[in-house]
Parts: sequence; structure tokens; C-alpha cells
Amino acid sequence: MKWTDTLDIAIELYETHPDVDPQYIRFTDLHAWVMALPDFNDHAEHSNEKILEAIQQAWIDEAE
Repeated sequence: MKWTDTLDIAIELYETHPDVDPQYIRFTDLHAWVMALPDFNDHAEHSNEKILEAIQQAWIDEAE
């Protein structure tokens, strides 16, 4: 997965951290958790606030 795979990342995060409310996650934590996903294969510096917001929103949608 790459940073642009926001929906796939959100699904993985939802499955990996089922007890977390994604509305309240800090972007520093979100970034670290994405980097730690086993199928994630992209560079840390390719992330930005817009991408993290998109991942967070997809995760919120997935959790509903």
C-alpha cells in the first residue's frame, strides 16, 4: 500500500485498532500506525496533512 491508498489503509487501521475512535487520533500517531502496517510500503516523507486527513475520514466512515 501507498499513502494514496486511503481506503485500504483505513480498513487496515480499523481492523488493527478496533477500540480507537479515529475522530480523536493525533496525526503523529496516525502517521506512525500507517507506517507500521505490514502491507504498507511507502516513504514517510510522502505523507502530508491532506493525506492524513483523508485517511482519518475514511477510517471514520469505516467505523460507522
